[in-house]
Amino acid sequence: MKNLWNIRMRAAKTVKSQKSKVKSHDLQYKTKNSKLTEIHISGAEGLFRKSEIQEIVRQYIQRALNHPRGIADRIIITIEDIKQEPKTISALPVSTMKNTIPKQGKKLARQLLQSSGISKRAIDNAFGLIKRDGMRGAAIITAEKGKRLEPNRKRGIRVSRLGITKSALKELSSELSKYGINSETVKEALILASKVSSCEQVIAELCVSDDPNYTTGYVASKEFGYVRIPHIKDKGSRSGGRAFFVKERKAVRDIIEYLERKPAIVGKVSHCKGIVPFDEILDHPYI
Repeated sequence: MKNLWNIRMRAAKTVKSQKSKVKSHDLQYKTKNSKLTEIHISGAEGLFRKSEIQEIVRQYIQRALNHPRGIADRIIITIEDIKQEPKTISALPVSTMKNTIPKQGKKLARQLLQSSGISKRAIDNAFGLIKRDGMRGAAIITAEKGKRLEPNRKRGIRVSRLGITKSALKELSSELSKYGINSETVKEALILASKVSSCEQVIAELCVSDDPNYTTGYVASKEFGYVRIPHIKDKGSRSGGRAFFVKERKAVRDIIEYLERKPAIVGKVSHCKGIVPFDEILDHPYI
């Protein structure tokens, strides 16, 4: 697909820095007035035709102004002509694990990651980052030694220049609707996870949303697909983050270049399932 435009939206809100109301997980930066802090409200991104730009920008602005986390007072829209032809990728297959409490959810995530060849040290480091304050993007962690590779640890890295074709989106919506999970949150996270997984050097991803109202996290990999884990954290918790586990001794510049700069578009949808027993996911008969 050629002649596509990348549209990105980031929305934030300036609030009084009161520890009882705004935890430091949300801090993007402190303003000159130390009593004010900017928190992330919403974000969105996609690859679109030129004729779609105005409508997509309108939708993104409406999202920023009507978000459960609050009304944004700072909205940044970036519109970029994509010169490079996007790589066509497949969406990961989707499944959901049965879980009701955060302790069990984290245990299930650990088991999936360990089954993918990720060391305990690397997993511990990832969960430690998710609990800590201030990181805005994703961490890159080596699968064996658990070493962080991203050059700016405060910023992390941000997966960008990604999207889905209209035909694939229609098919994906139909598949997800069968299991009552056809939401923008699920679709956007799946598209992102699918691009991450398509990077040759990435083994697996762990994600916990920092949205206090969204408690479903996921583990994603080429081996198991996109595995949703409900109740991986308590409702109301602002803890969250992403970690990409990569092969040892790989050039981090190549990984970042692919994830941040190389355009990729989902053109094929894989099989989706509902709640799947843990052992069946390990056997991954549907991959």
